Amino acid sequence: MNTDRKTALVTGAARGIGQEIARILAGEGFYLFLADLSTEANETLQACKALGAEAEFIRCDIRDAAQREDLVQTIGTRVGRLDVLVNNAGINVQERKDLLEVEAEAYDRVMDTNLRGPFFLTQKIAGWMIRQKEAFPDRNPIVINIASLTSYAASVHMAPYCLSKSGVSMMTQLFAHRLAPHGIAVYEIRPGIIQTDMTSAVREKYNRFIGEGGLPISRWGTPADVAKAVSALVQGFLPYSTGEVINVDGGFHLRKL
Repeated sequence: MNTDRKTALVTGAARGIGQEIARILAGEGFYLFLADLSTEANETLQACKALGAEAEFIRCDIRDAAQREDLVQTIGTRVGRLDVLVNNAGINVQERKDLLEVEAEAYDRVMDTNLRGPFFLTQKIAGWMIRQKEAFPDRNPIVINIASLTSYAASVHMAPYCLSKSGVSMMTQLFAHRLAPHGIAVYEIRPGIIQTDMTSAVREKYNRFIGEGGLPISRWGTPADVAKAVSALVQGFLPYSTGEVINVDGGFHLRKL
């Protein structure tokens, strides 16, 4: 089946930021593909359908090359187009350890999920987007990478996560350079302290940090804050930008004396 409707793929769509991104895209009329390792994404699927969207869940381990290939092929077969790729899938370290104690297995698990998998998925989809743009010049496909403030803010107890997210930032620049001649924009959204399952274990720490004036905008961020940035990008509000970093961090990136 081919469709005239804009189509988006959101990875890591089961909960948190990915779920909210999917919901906001559903409200904007996208045909949605939701990819996640967890079948909990069915909850996101039902939420999107309740908003009137056509949506499908595809179970996918982003680390696995064969599953990435099946994901892209399934979208091509089902709808024949892809306008938006949101690389949101990501995990944190299972145990916070000093970087001098990080084990190779734990390192590989995070890097494969957060960087290697998204890199090769984007590589595959970018080639397809180029072909679509050549066939349909009026379409404006984009790639959105969800990074983190740890792209630049070091945490010695989350070394694999910091390295993976700084890699995502460079990945954004690389694909932005490579795809710009084809009319395909690539953006990075850099969330800060966002209230999700991933931050639940350190909630008291961040409550203190925010309470002591650590953020210019003195509150926790929400998945909806991140999703609204995605909404602005998919609506084409930055047509003369690529490789742009959108900080959604309450002003954390600002430096002051």
